Amino acid sequence: MPPRLRIGLTGGIASGKSTVAGRFRELGVPVIDADEAARRVVAPGEPGLEAVVRRFGKQLLTAQGELDRAQLRARIFADEAERRDLEALLHPLIRADMARAVQEARGPYVVLAIPLLVEGARRDQVDRILVIDVDEETQRARLKARDGASDAQARAILAAQATRAQRLAAADDVLTNTGSLEALRREVDQLHERYLTLARRPQPSD
Repeated sequence: MPPRLRIGLTGGIASGKSTVAGRFRELGVPVIDADEAARRVVAPGEPGLEAVVRRFGKQLLTAQGELDRAQLRARIFADEAERRDLEALLHPLIRADMARAVQEARGPYVVLAIPLLVEGARRDQVDRILVIDVDEETQRARLKARDGASDAQARAILAAQATRAQRLAAADDVLTNTGSLEALRREVDQLHERYLTLARRPQPSD
């Protein structure tokens, strides 16, 4: 039987989503990652890659025939119309890939790590939304340190995402990632116990 409870894990870029997802995995929870699905649907030979090349050109391919994700990312964050075109091409494929993974997963609940959960109006895909929250100044600093982004690039990336207020308004649960790694892991552990309890409750359709 597929998991009874679907947790949507989201947050702004450089908020700590991967760290939280990693801890859920350590606890034995199936984690279905939208970024991993996005890579699968544009792998060589996949229809998603063919669609991207038709729309954006062969210059986005590496010598090995793979998608140059860094080049594509720079391009779409510099042009909102192109970003929306890419989303229209790939989001249906990503959603289908993740839906298949949910059906194959086992356990009381599953975590769906979706960076653009709030932006994509995908509330119907999950039962609860867990937001990893940090302030924008911290996000920009982490982006510069992690990816070597300039201040202008960091601001453009943040501008393309939902605001902090919008994410918090959509949240059922919030983890504030401004403390230590151990503190964050403890918060995930507490949420894990809560989600196990919620997953055991009878559902309305039962």
